[in-house]
Amino acid sequence: MIRKVVKDAKEAIVGIENAMTCMFGGFGLSGIPENSIQAIRDNGVKNLTCISNNAGVDDFGLGLLLQTRQIKKMISSYVGENDLFEKLMLSGELEVELVPQGTLAERCRAAGAGIPAFFTPAGYGTEVAEGKEVRWFNGKPHILENAFEADFAFVKAWKGDEAGNLIFKGTARNFNPLMAMAGKITVAEVEELLPAGSLDPNQIHTPGIFVQRIFEGVNYEKRIENRTVRPKA
Repeated sequence: MIRKVVKDAKEAIVGIENAMTCMFGGFGLSGIPENSIQAIRDNGVKNLTCISNNAGVDDFGLGLLLQTRQIKKMISSYVGENDLFEKLMLSGELEVELVPQGTLAERCRAAGAGIPAFFTPAGYGTEVAEGKEVRWFNGKPHILENAFEADFAFVKAWKGDEAGNLIFKGTARNFNPLMAMAGKITVAEVEELLPAGSLDPNQIHTPGIFVQRIFEGVNYEKRIENRTVRPKA
């Protein structure tokens, strides 16, 4: 029987090295691989290129790796909610490639599907298109975007089994399934780890074939960036 379980986050990140490219699932602070990020911070690896929709907040999520200056380049869609990210970008300490959100998602999906590149109209006529090939389809200009290449993909799921099959919950089903397909080594941390065969096959979002390592995470904070609920009357 296929069993991909590792003991903890420290064991899950074995092999990560300076200057590697890593994907991190999640949207804002929803569905981020909290344990893996903390393990990378403790490992001290440097000069990482990180692909993520955003970079958490100043003291949480990928913001922890910005604090320790372990990230050399961010490939993201969104800078907001992280003052340190903005400061490092404007000072030139952090290289940033801003990518339209749909393009970011498709560059992940294309990598997982074995598609090396694709054309999209998003970004044409802006600095996003600088230096990229342009072709016209149905009278509309499209720019060529390359699929990502990532040494590691770190994702977080609600449930998983020992064979690496994953189920995501709610908003955490954002970039996580796409990035899980795209890493050379995909590390999945889950809230609940179950024996192989325990999950309903019809409910699985990411098949275990895409996952190389899986572990049950601990001490999830699940922070919210800005609470938008109204106080009780």
